[in-house]
Amino acid sequence: MLAYIFRRLLLIIPTLFGILLINFIIIQAAPGGPVEQAIAKLEGFEGATSRIAGGGSEVATGSNSYRGGQGLDPDLIAEIERLYGFDKPAPERFWIMLSNYLRLDFGESFFRDATVTDLIIEKMPVSISLGLWSTLIMYLASIPLGIAKATRHGTPFDVWTSSAIIVGYAIPAFLFAILLIVLFAGGSYWNWFPLRGLTSGNFDELTLGGKIIDYFWHLALPVTALVIGNFATLTLLTKNSFLDEINKQYVITARAKGLSKNRVLYGHVFRNAMLIIIAGFPSAFIGMFFTGSLLIEVIFSLDGLGLLSFEAAINRDYPVVFGTLFLFTLLGLVVKLIGDLTYTLVDPRIDFESREA
Repeated sequence: MLAYIFRRLLLIIPTLFGILLINFIIIQAAPGGPVEQAIAKLEGFEGATSRIAGGGSEVATGSNSYRGGQGLDPDLIAEIERLYGFDKPAPERFWIMLSNYLRLDFGESFFRDATVTDLIIEKMPVSISLGLWSTLIMYLASIPLGIAKATRHGTPFDVWTSSAIIVGYAIPAFLFAILLIVLFAGGSYWNWFPLRGLTSGNFDELTLGGKIIDYFWHLALPVTALVIGNFATLTLLTKNSFLDEINKQYVITARAKGLSKNRVLYGHVFRNAMLIIIAGFPSAFIGMFFTGSLLIEVIFSLDGLGLLSFEAAINRDYPVVFGTLFLFTLLGLVVKLIGDLTYTLVDPRIDFESREA
């Protein structure tokens, strides 16, 4: 197993390289980069000045390859390129970025007066809180509910819970978030929960117990919205996985030997049915950690990594884009490895090392 873990850790290196390279090529080809944005601002200012001084005539003092760059001094454009690091060819910029990443130096944001590392550390508590608690609660609720539905398949309990699950699946998480705000955050009815931030303004003055209560008080609505909007798929997956195992021959044989229902369910069926559930954990966690929480962060005014990455992509803030991409890719690969190791905890018969051999 140690050899397998070592090989998987080594595999992370070329995987990260390939993902960063592909995204670097795509982003370099996209228009509207930081140099073009700076040129657009200068063109707007200088264009207005030229029209005032020259009676509306356009002045062209040079030409370049950037969109909207005609009329600007080539030396000024060269200085803008040097400022954003675009005075070097793309391959050289890519290798410089990789060498800096080896030292965990992600550079500085183009448009924020902070390093990428400081921005990630600043936004990390929000994303970890949303992703961790939402995923944990979703699994704790969906797995028992899915098992209960499988053992009561076709009963009124199964029918009514399926109806509720379908409603939860059909309505996006952000609509649930808006509904929760209307009902419980001072929208139209009760004002029981806060609507902004991860903690209160007087958080540092609270006792330890008060800090814990305040923390979960702020998380109650966003985590609830994420769980309600995402637990349906996992619940149905659990139910179908257990139903498939319950109908297999080894379960019929175990029952024929006189084993109790719980002994058959949790001693034989559970570890086989849970394999497919564990397989989906990495994607579920990363989805909650980043993509699933973006709109929730916006609605509840939570400034996390999802919002940071989205704004960086819109503004072409390349250091932040690649820094967060590196973080999420590395996190996803590590969580995937942890998921594989969890396979062996659920079912010790699985041996990845012998399968690779």
